[in-house]
Amino acid sequence: MPMFVDTSPPGHCIFCKIVAGEIPAAKVYEDDLTIAFMDIGQVNPGHVLVASKRHAVTVLDLTAEEAAAVMQTAQRIAHAAQQAFAPDGITLFQANGAAGGQTVFHFHMHVLPRHEGDGMALSWPRKEPAMPLLQHYAKQLQTALQSTAQL
Repeated sequence: MPMFVDTSPPGHCIFCKIVAGEIPAAKVYEDDLTIAFMDIGQVNPGHVLVASKRHAVTVLDLTAEEAAAVMQTAQRIAHAAQQAFAPDGITLFQANGAAGGQTVFHFHMHVLPRHEGDGMALSWPRKEPAMPLLQHYAKQLQTALQSTAQL
């Protein structure tokens, strides 16, 4: 994970300053809801960050429209990266909260062109719970989905 952590208060974060044009960025794309710009900590050529223009800290703070717009922009950038850099693959990475690996607390998604042996790794321990426990987890989420649908 990157070593940079932005501790600026909401509305004054580094991405808000990029959106406002207060600091320079190598912009790739912009629309009403999103902005895409080169990550200064390039993993590989074409590593782009897609951020919501409105300050939202995590995916939970986005509106449904903003969430859809970020994914649509990420897909556009992925197509462009495929054409421009011919990577072996593309990783979309998005982290929420410090425990989730988020280092800039303004919602954003990484679009990472990938190449065999590029040194980038995403891994986690497989725990493989039994099917009854998986079904229990599914029921918990179904119940939560029902309660949030009523909001």
